[in-house]
Amino acid sequence: MTKADIVNEIAKNTGIEKIQVQVVVEEFMAAVKGSISKGQPVYLRGFGSFIVKHRAQKAARNITKKTTINIPAHDVPAFKPAKVFVAALQK
Repeated sequence: MTKADIVNEIAKNTGIEKIQVQVVVEEFMAAVKGSISKGQPVYLRGFGSFIVKHRAQKAARNITKKTTINIPAHDVPAFKPAKVFVAALQK
């Protein structure tokens, strides 16, 4: 499902114009990105959490050149689904 599909589905189910739904969806994504970029998690009860995970520095191998490189520590965005969401998928 793409962002356009989500906008179409919400517009169809709510009766709100697609352009208005698109603005809301874009602003929601901007709010989540802004919060995550500041290191603040976003909790959506019954759906899940958008969090930042820290990855430690590690050594990796380039097998074609037979060299070792260091990958620096970094943060990555992650999504952790709520227990209710996971339970709904198990049915």
